[in-house]
Amino acid sequence: MNQEDYIVRAMGADRQLRLFAVTSRNLVERAREIHNTSPVATAALGRLLTAGSMMGSMMKGDKDVLTLQIQCGGQIGGLTVTADAQANVKGYVKEPNVILPPNAKGKLDVAGAVGPGFLNVIRDIGMKEPYNGQTHLVSGEIAEDLTYYYATSEQIPSSVGLGVLMDKDNHVKQAGGFIIQVMPFAEDTVIDRLEATLKEMHSVTQLQEQGMSPEDMLEYLMGDLGVEITDRVPTQYHCNCSKDRVSKAIASIGRKDLEEMIADGEPIEVNCSFCGSHYKFDTEDLQKLLQQ
Repeated sequence: MNQEDYIVRAMGADRQLRLFAVTSRNLVERAREIHNTSPVATAALGRLLTAGSMMGSMMKGDKDVLTLQIQCGGQIGGLTVTADAQANVKGYVKEPNVILPPNAKGKLDVAGAVGPGFLNVIRDIGMKEPYNGQTHLVSGEIAEDLTYYYATSEQIPSSVGLGVLMDKDNHVKQAGGFIIQVMPFAEDTVIDRLEATLKEMHSVTQLQEQGMSPEDMLEYLMGDLGVEITDRVPTQYHCNCSKDRVSKAIASIGRKDLEEMIADGEPIEVNCSFCGSHYKFDTEDLQKLLQQ
């Protein structure tokens, strides 16, 4: 493995811009290994995981949880990513083996695999009801869809860049991204300069292929507008499932269903969608849950 994955949080242009950039190769490769995803599914899930890591790191409360969900009509069937405030992320795609020919630019056809649909952003920040924002997908490329989500649902003009590059063995060679958010008092000249730079930029993975770190990426995007780095946060693919958590979920299905399972006399197996762990419960385990 090369360098560890991490997020850089910063301000740009005299605090007129909020900046985030991440290198996420290891965590995207970990997701590929767990789910045995095809290249196009790796790219789609990798982009959403990369965004999730940065958006998770924006949350204030230690116990806050962010969920990004894409419900879509394309062959990939849908994607789910969750992240916490420590930038631990996990995710899965409904159809991990989707294979599509490259798009017109010869790249992995993420938009084709995703197709039309909706993006849901759910923030559970310990209130009675989680905050839920939904927008329709504008391109299915994920970065543009998140840019649109920020503008319409949160009224924060933003630019999101995400990239996943595969090597010839279909392992993840590069993965990363950035989120730039415009503060309400930002001057038009700053926004114009930023837009001009973004127009010229090819892709996140191309910058990474040139050897750029997240810090370098922000310096490149800001040019002489200036970058003030506030901190660096490690990020990783991490699933917090456990037998205890799964048993709580089983216990919550209700007495009648539990009694039926026990009457069947067969052990049940629960599989975690995020990490593939298997949890077995025999009739004795189920009876204990019923007593609780």
